[in-house]
Amino acid sequence: MKSYKDLDIYNLAFTYAIEVHKVTMKLPKFELYEQGSQVRRSSKSIKDNIAEGYGRRIYKQDFLKFLTYAHSSLLEWLSQLEMIDELYQIPEIKELREKYETLGGEIYSFTQYVEKSWRT
Repeated sequence: MKSYKDLDIYNLAFTYAIEVHKVTMKLPKFELYEQGSQVRRSSKSIKDNIAEGYGRRIYKQDFLKFLTYAHSSLLEWLSQLEMIDELYQIPEIKELREKYETLGGEIYSFTQYVEKSWRT
């Protein structure tokens, strides 16, 4: 791996953050800066923590810490999205939730790999 961009979890998180941004723009105007903003920030935080962790990869514990932050942001995102889904029933939300559930598993698996096999 030459870059964080070589990580599948980063690429998925980036792609999904773009999708989230577009979907949240369908929220009512008053929610664009409340719930919508929070969801956009947490989805972008996932990819950013993966990238920052990769930048610290020579320090295995730092890498693990940022992967944990990425997973935590993903859980925050899911929690926020459940609320939006309940309030507004935007059709794309269900598919996004499924994608993020899968991404959460992939981040978890990658974290386990780094914990067991990563060499600094």
